[in-house]
Amino acid sequence: MKRKVIIMGAAGRDFHNFNVFFRDNKDYEVVAFTATQIPGIDDKKYPAALAGKLYPKGIEIKPESELKKLIQKHNVDLVVLAYSDLPYEVVMHKAALVNAIGADFMLMGAENTTIKTTKPLITVCATRTGCGKSQTTRAVVNALKARGLKVVSIRHPMPYGDLVKQKVQRFAELADLKKHKCTIEEMEEYEPHIQMGSVIYSGVDYEAIVREAEKEADVIIWDGGNNDIPFYSSDEMIRIVVVDPHRPGDEISYYPGETNVYMA
Repeated sequence: MKRKVIIMGAAGRDFHNFNVFFRDNKDYEVVAFTATQIPGIDDKKYPAALAGKLYPKGIEIKPESELKKLIQKHNVDLVVLAYSDLPYEVVMHKAALVNAIGADFMLMGAENTTIKTTKPLITVCATRTGCGKSQTTRAVVNALKARGLKVVSIRHPMPYGDLVKQKVQRFAELADLKKHKCTIEEMEEYEPHIQMGSVIYSGVDYEAIVREAEKEADVIIWDGGNNDIPFYSSDEMIRIVVVDPHRPGDEISYYPGETNVYMA
């Protein structure tokens, strides 16, 4: 019997976990995503064009505030937490609520959620949001380019618009920012790469994204978001984790930043 699942997210890690683990998995039925953190991303649908053949009508995206009602309505067996930069206390409050209603609560690890690239990989992650990942990524890109290598960065998702159109996004010129109807937040991330003559990808389907990036890269850089763990792995891999000296202790008290520390 299929296990009914809700994925709690914020239009990033949640879609990725679905794509790589749940989308074609007949043992599970994802009945809904819940959304928080980012305004305007709830009360939509994860479209059928991205959700795969098991979900011809797509999957509803509801506010996280409706989680209890959704679990009860759909007789949900499993709730997956799939967003980042959460204090451990908050994570366990969410787990307690889910367990009290009767469902299991899951935090997914790297084994089931990373995609293997054929290229050498450097991942830049952090223990908290705002530690300086983007600046670090650009420094790594410049250092590798100085050695004559073709470097392509892939940014943690920020898909706040038309998800189908944003499946695979490539940014190499400033005109691409307009082409993809980028938000100010997205422009802040992509424009510095473009100005330094570097290519950066983002989007929704990170399997499709990395296969495109591999066509033009000697080395791939993962530019992480928040304090999330990487979406990719490689046989040739370096992990960089940025820690904020002004927030001591956060590296062992925020999910999933501590995971990044252990992985590094």
